[in-house]
Amino acid sequence: MPGYFPPKGPPAALPEAAWSQLRVLVVDDHYTYRLLLGSLLEKLGVAHRCCRDGQQALQALAAERFDLVISDCRMPVMDGYTMTRELRRRERAEKRTPIIVLGLTGSLGREEIRQCLACGMDGWLVKPIGYAQLREVLRCWLSQPESATNTDEEPRSISASRTVFPSRASLIEAFGSWDVVEPMVFSLIQEAYADLAVLTHAQAVRDARMATQCLHRLVGSVAFLGETGLEAGALQLIRQVQSTGVAMNRSALDEFRGGVERYLNYLAHL
Repeated sequence: MPGYFPPKGPPAALPEAAWSQLRVLVVDDHYTYRLLLGSLLEKLGVAHRCCRDGQQALQALAAERFDLVISDCRMPVMDGYTMTRELRRRERAEKRTPIIVLGLTGSLGREEIRQCLACGMDGWLVKPIGYAQLREVLRCWLSQPESATNTDEEPRSISASRTVFPSRASLIEAFGSWDVVEPMVFSLIQEAYADLAVLTHAQAVRDARMATQCLHRLVGSVAFLGETGLEAGALQLIRQVQSTGVAMNRSALDEFRGGVERYLNYLAHL
């Protein structure tokens, strides 16, 4: 189940016919993630807006009404944790009913859970999110008139991990139709190759900060459609580059880049 509910349990589901009256804010620095969630919300008949970082999201939240925010946890400019913390501060100051905020993360460990809870998020979702899962998120969360934030209960997450590369059939099953999948995969490949080019440049100039930013985005790209076996090593590589620099991790960076290129080539031929 997505997120968590108050002690009395979830309320009666809101009829799907009423979803057209609701508004969802999607916040993610990856264009492909925004494209995916926007396409799925449109298919579900839910009005939405997309933002690329937390700062832009706060501006949207100050100007417009939203019933639910789905935000990537880690983004440049302002991440989801900082955005949620500032949103909760504003809500308390203005005595407004809290908006439901769900964190979107590619990996879920103790530190991610701690940060989600500490900043005031209501729950979290683990990438990738498919049509059926997003539909369940709306049923569970948008049926509630108020935020379900309750730190006495431990949140539960949605995940759809895979141990093998996705097939064309599995992607259609997960995301609803090839009309949704095809532009998403094309965008994903484009973004990832652009990040690989920047990573190559970062290695050439030995810019550790640039390299770790690219690695983070590439982790999001390779984990977008399910686990590939590249994610855990990439997260460790990010820590190594931050600790010892680019030059000391040249071989590991080359190996990771090669793994990503093989995966992208596989996706291109689905």
